[in-house]
Amino acid sequence: MSTIKHTPKAKVPPAAAAAHNHPVARAAVALGRVLLALIFGLPLVFMIVSSFKPDNQIFADLASINAFLPVGDLTLENYLGVFDRVPFARFMLNSIIVSVLTVGLGLLVNSMAAFALSRIEFRGQKIILTVILATLIVPFETMALPLLWWSNQLPWIDANGLSQGWLDTYQIQIVPFIANAFSIYLFYQYFDSIPRELDEAARVDGANWFRIYRSVVMPLAGPAVATVAILTFLPAWNSYLWPLMVVQSEELRPAMVGIDYFKQLNVSWGQIMAYATIITAPVLALFISFQRAFISSIASSGVKG
Repeated sequence: MSTIKHTPKAKVPPAAAAAHNHPVARAAVALGRVLLALIFGLPLVFMIVSSFKPDNQIFADLASINAFLPVGDLTLENYLGVFDRVPFARFMLNSIIVSVLTVGLGLLVNSMAAFALSRIEFRGQKIILTVILATLIVPFETMALPLLWWSNQLPWIDANGLSQGWLDTYQIQIVPFIANAFSIYLFYQYFDSIPRELDEAARVDGANWFRIYRSVVMPLAGPAVATVAILTFLPAWNSYLWPLMVVQSEELRPAMVGIDYFKQLNVSWGQIMAYATIITAPVLALFISFQRAFISSIASSGVKG
C-alpha cells in the first residue's frame, strides 16, 4: 500500500516578508481592518443601542455620535412591546424548526453527494459536478414562481387524508433548500484534500463506501461541516421572500416575516430595532461559536497545494 505524501509548505520570499513587516505596511493593514470593522459593526451597534431608546430620542440622536452610544433615557419598553405586538415565541419556534431541519438534512444530503463526486469514480462524474456548479449563477428569484407552482402540485398526507399542495406547511420552507450547490462544492473541495490512502486502508479492512464516508471521511471534515452548517443556517434563518410567498397562517410564519407586523399602524422604530436585535442574536452566537472552524475550512478549501 502506498504511503501518504505530505506536501511541503510554500516558502515566502524574504523580500515579500520584509515588505509585509514594514511599519507602513502594518499600519495600512491595521487601518484597513479598523475601517472594515467600522463599516460592518456600526450598523449593528446602532441597532442594539436604538433598541433601548424611545422613538423621539432615536431621531434626536441621529445627528450626533450619540446615535451609537447608550446614553439618554434607556428603557426596556421596546422589548416588552415586541412581545405584546406579535406572537414572538411562535415565530421563533418556527424559525428554529425550519433552520435546524434545513441544516441537519442539508449536511447529510450535500456531504453524501460530495463524497460520491469526490471519492467514487463513475461515468459522467465531472459533468454532474459542472452542472451542479452551474446552478450557482441562477438567482433564486428567477426560480421562485416555477418552484411555487411545482410545490403546489405535490401531494401531501395531512389529518384529512391525501391532499394536493404544500402551501402553508413546514416542508415547503425546508425541502427546496436542502440540496445546495455551494455546500456540495465546499464538501467536495475538503474531501479532495483528504488522502485517498485512508480509503484504501479502510477497504482492506472490509469497509464499504458508506462506512468510509461515516467512519473515515466525515470525522476529518469537522471544519467543513461547521462552515456548511453556518452557511446553511444563515439563509434559512434570514429567509423572507419565500415564506412570504408560501406561508399564510400565523402559526407557521418564521421570525423574519414577523417584522411585517411593525410596518402597520403606529410604527415604532424602537420596537423594530428591538425585534431585529433579538432575531439577530442566534446568528451572532452561532458564528462566534464556530468561527475558528469556519475560517479553517474556508482557508483549506480555497488554497490547495
